[in-house]
Amino acid sequence: MSKNITIPVPAVPFAPPVYTCHRAKKEFHLDGNINKPFWEDAPYTDEFLDIQGSHMPLPRFVTRAKMLWDDENLYVAADLAGDEIWGHLTERDSVIYFDNDFEIFVDPDSDTYHYYEFEMNVLNTVWDLFLAEPYRDGGSGLNGYDMHGLRTAVHVDGSINDPSAENKGWSVEVVIPFSALYEYQKERRAPKNGEFYRMNFSRVQWNVDVKDNTYVKRTDENGNVLPEDNWVWAPTGVINIHYPELWAFVFFSEDREDAPCDSTIPEDEYRKWELRKLYYAENILFETTGSYSSSLDELQKTLDAYAPNDWNKSVKDLGYTIETFFCYGNITAGKRCVGSSFSEGMQRLACHITVRRGNGSPIIVAYRDLSHVAWHRNRKTAGRIAASIEKLSNCPASHRSRVECI
Repeated sequence: MSKNITIPVPAVPFAPPVYTCHRAKKEFHLDGNINKPFWEDAPYTDEFLDIQGSHMPLPRFVTRAKMLWDDENLYVAADLAGDEIWGHLTERDSVIYFDNDFEIFVDPDSDTYHYYEFEMNVLNTVWDLFLAEPYRDGGSGLNGYDMHGLRTAVHVDGSINDPSAENKGWSVEVVIPFSALYEYQKERRAPKNGEFYRMNFSRVQWNVDVKDNTYVKRTDENGNVLPEDNWVWAPTGVINIHYPELWAFVFFSEDREDAPCDSTIPEDEYRKWELRKLYYAENILFETTGSYSSSLDELQKTLDAYAPNDWNKSVKDLGYTIETFFCYGNITAGKRCVGSSFSEGMQRLACHITVRRGNGSPIIVAYRDLSHVAWHRNRKTAGRIAASIEKLSNCPASHRSRVECI
């Protein structure tokens, strides 16, 4: 059975890093150097790993990051060790990862949609963009988006584009105003004590050779540039950073004794992961057969066949309700279409998955059509997703009842 799948099952379990982001208590001066009093109270993240997971070889250079926050800003610092310090891109919103770079990803509400990406190179050239949905679900980056108020700086321990220098590494400081992250936030505000964002950091590092005292990207025997290395804080188990469901949990702490921050991953996030595995299985089935399935047994068999290791070969017994249906022109067809193929003109085939507590009301909902997946406990958010689905599918308002809210 071919494993070359567009949306593969990750090769890592659901075990994202957890980080407690403390309040900034000292005066801040932006210069890219993180060896100063402002950062003393901020713990480092774990050292970055290969994006595919801890089973891969360790990166050849160490990368770590740290964070602080106040009422206005999220502060990020990163230390990128290594003697290969080079960069060429100088125009804002260039494709920065063509150079070595440092990247930040922020999903403020953990719905895997409406998130932010930021990249910068050693020349302090930045690329900031907004994604309404991951690329795998048909999304595309909004390059025209700017993080208003963004401030960045780079400190170099060595010399840029000079292999003969005594190069040790470079560090960055990034200041992101919370107001730049308000898009699609219900309350349009900074986080509160105990709340969390989903985040990830990435370092792109190209393999290079030195020729005539110049860094040159390494090529294979046919002259093709070798793929870059992707080192991340939270591995996604595939060579694709845009799996937001596996990003780290960053809890914001006021550092108050009377209101301690509970940095425990909510139980619903584990339920969402079980639904996410069904999402992978449904996509694999659709890609390989042209149809989704309402059979949990068939989905389990799909995971068992396509998951690269034992972590994700099955789902926990949470009491699933799985339904497939399609939108045909302006008519919602309420019948199942398991095993059916697309007829000419059919616009959407969809899968709706619900998890229930016993015989009670739904506790979490997943909805998947050709380009969307979402789950929500919030009624307003579920309604917004329903309206989005209606617009995309050209379905009548009655279709909204298929997207249950909690």
